[in-house]
Amino acid sequence: QVQLVESGGGLVQAGGSLRLSCAASASWFAISSMGWYRQAPGKERELVATIHKGGSENYADSVKGRFTISRDNAQNTVNLQMNSLKPEDTAVYYCAAHILSRDYWGKGTLVTVSS
Repeated sequence: QVQLVESGGGLVQAGGSLRLSCAASASWFAISSMGWYRQAPGKERELVATIHKGGSENYADSVKGRFTISRDNAQNTVNLQMNSLKPEDTAVYYCAAHILSRDYWGKGTLVTVSS
């Protein structure tokens, strides 16, 4: 069973930065894509950013220019650098991975941005 373990959430003031990391118990060889989703209170889960095996990246319009997704193949991790955070970025952030035709999810890490 593949496990995804997130870290790096917390409380930050508006305008600040946080870095999220997600470690996968699977080789990048088997991973088609990894990414981050978020769910704010009372809202549906939404895509934040994804990175594919070939290196292509995809971002939600709301985070373009502020968030950067990256990967470390040697560590089987994917990171999300979040800059210029806004209160509306407050949410539980979930790591996701598409591995051998199946989707896996982490347990989530809370990001709170105070105004």
